[in-house]
Amino acid sequence: MKRTGRSVLTICTRAGAALLCVTAALLVIRFAGKTINGRTPGGGINESMYVEINGTEQWVSIYGENTANPVLLYLHGGPGSSTSAIDYAFTRKWADVYTVVTWDQRNCGKSFHAEQNETVLTKELFMQDGKALTEFLLDYMGREKLTILGHSWGSCYGANLVLAYPEYYDCFIGTGQLVDIAEDEAAFKEEALKWAQGDAEAVKLVEQLTPGAISMEHFAAKNALLKKYGYDMMVDGADYNLISTIFFHPYYSISDWIKYFQRDMGVYLDFLFSDEINAFSLKGRLDYEVPYFNINGDRDYQTNFKLAQAYFDQVRAPYKQMFVMKDTTHGLLESKSELFSDILHEIAAIQKDLFIP
Repeated sequence: MKRTGRSVLTICTRAGAALLCVTAALLVIRFAGKTINGRTPGGGINESMYVEINGTEQWVSIYGENTANPVLLYLHGGPGSSTSAIDYAFTRKWADVYTVVTWDQRNCGKSFHAEQNETVLTKELFMQDGKALTEFLLDYMGREKLTILGHSWGSCYGANLVLAYPEYYDCFIGTGQLVDIAEDEAAFKEEALKWAQGDAEAVKLVEQLTPGAISMEHFAAKNALLKKYGYDMMVDGADYNLISTIFFHPYYSISDWIKYFQRDMGVYLDFLFSDEINAFSLKGRLDYEVPYFNINGDRDYQTNFKLAQAYFDQVRAPYKQMFVMKDTTHGLLESKSELFSDILHEIAAIQKDLFIP
């Protein structure tokens, strides 16, 4: 019996030692990868910081290969769906033509603070935040104007900023363009009815869609239908390795990851289900003082690409251009980041021609 006890103890000791060795090796590998990703390009910039915005600490990163390039502010979707956990992997593909700023909007991602959970999110508050951050970046980067690129909710948010403060921006780029959330959800139900014909199970899901009063049940049914018919955001996965992206993240510490999984999305759900989000509607707001670009997938029903095209056709701007990514859904930034980057490089070249005689 004693011999057996010693054997078990020996096995456990060896297993513990092996686990410690593996953990140590992983930490060393992570440190090496994180250090490489944390390097500053020669002649460029690689910074991350918390900025005081309207009484709150909000996180931004700034990365570019040439500080003389235009500054591009990337606005994530949601609302409240920060992409800072993975977005450096695709935003750095633009960093040779733009100095890219990524921002975790108020109370999400690395900007999450539990004490803000009682704050009621309004259009006025979002607009104040966007204006304040823009003013900070213009001063910090020594620029007169920024380019805005917004995805999904970020496209609608960004368009509102450009319409309200055109003096701060030189170009608007929307992708997965959201025009009006109520109209978007109604259009989705119309499309889903066509898909569901002859499928009793799908028809039941369509019946749970309530575009006039969106709720968690509405979005659960919508997501199930998108997945069932192959239109969900990440149907094609990502064209880069998400695991290594997370593991070698230059801006996330272990405590950041713990905080990330402890976040409370309740304040954003309250905003999403309130009338405040409807105040961001772009319907009838067609006059832009800056060039207007869209990059949309032709299988995007998360934010309906047909509505985005109809809006684009009516937009009045000094210059406008639509780019349609074939066989692409709402996750175009992740699933086709290389093609998206190619298009963004084309837009950067057009911008240069527009602004430099």
